Amino acid sequence: MPDNIERNVTSALIQIKDKWESGHNPSFENLSDCVLQTHHYTQTAAIRAINQFATLRNWLIGCYIVEYEQKGKDRAQYGERLFKRLEEKVNCRGLNETLFRVSRSFYLEYPQIRELFDKGKRATASHESEKHAIPSHKFMTPPEKIVSYLSFSHIREIMTEKDPLGRFFYETECIRGCWSVKELRRQIATNLYFRSGISKNPQTLLDSIGKQSGNALMDIRQPFTFEFLGLDAKEAYSEKDLENSLLAHLEEFLLELGKGFCFEARQKRIIIDEEYYFADLVFYHRILHCNVICELKNDEFKHEYLGQLNAYVSYYKDNEMHDGDNPPVGILLCTKKGKKMVEYAIAGMSNQLFVSTYMLQLPDKTSLEKFLLEQLKE
Repeated sequence: MPDNIERNVTSALIQIKDKWESGHNPSFENLSDCVLQTHHYTQTAAIRAINQFATLRNWLIGCYIVEYEQKGKDRAQYGERLFKRLEEKVNCRGLNETLFRVSRSFYLEYPQIRELFDKGKRATASHESEKHAIPSHKFMTPPEKIVSYLSFSHIREIMTEKDPLGRFFYETECIRGCWSVKELRRQIATNLYFRSGISKNPQTLLDSIGKQSGNALMDIRQPFTFEFLGLDAKEAYSEKDLENSLLAHLEEFLLELGKGFCFEARQKRIIIDEEYYFADLVFYHRILHCNVICELKNDEFKHEYLGQLNAYVSYYKDNEMHDGDNPPVGILLCTKKGKKMVEYAIAGMSNQLFVSTYMLQLPDKTSLEKFLLEQLKE
């Protein structure tokens, strides 16, 4: 069992006590400082201990459930209703059907936690652990780290990533970056795992996470992944083909864009100087209360694409805004972009414009595995 909390807090309390006893005539300031520091260290330790034991409890609950499903003499009697019947029988606040299901998954996905109960003996000799363990232990976070540095709320978010390597990635970066649950959820939702996997410099990408402002109008993914379209990246396709495929898979496309996007129009006709122009896709963002104009390009970024999008956004600002609306936003999707060219092209523009890339196929894991191994060496 992890005992580093007790050691660290005891050491801190001894230092506070020694400091107090070293003063021959302590002042009221000394008294208040010692009381406050003692309270801080013990309260923090208590919270961390509760979190750690809650994690261990949930893993054990999952263990009991899995072993009952495999060996219970009356297991057939409950079947699919096992979790609900268990909730009713236990009748304890916080121990419910949802927690039982998550705990079962936790046990199956994290066999290494058994080490904390088996005094260092690995559990991979058992049939169940062999079946569910990550194939390579070099990509398995030690159980002490999981229990000591990740709350069960963090673990629940990480388990939404079904790829074992992806889970290891988020465990590693969450611990390294001291992410809150909210920040972890945001990074998972914006595919940080895949973005790092295709980045030429994943370390720079990860280092930039902590520097990002939380006040940005909109978080735009870099890149978007459109593998659900079924288009072959090696084959020729037109912007119309891409647009047709996105609309044929509108539900998946909206999920990839993120929360709040509502589809409004395709090839929206715009009249400027008595000439017709057509915006590829128009959305309304129900959270930000603004229109979002999306332009699709099947080649790399060019500054003239941004000028075209800026004109469409300006048109919407002047002609399509209603009471209560915020200024419209533009998103340019292309296959490749140069960072500096985008910065120079956007400089001086008053409209909110974003440039992102998209992939028709997900990247392989080779480069990401290499990067994670380097992280482990550090």
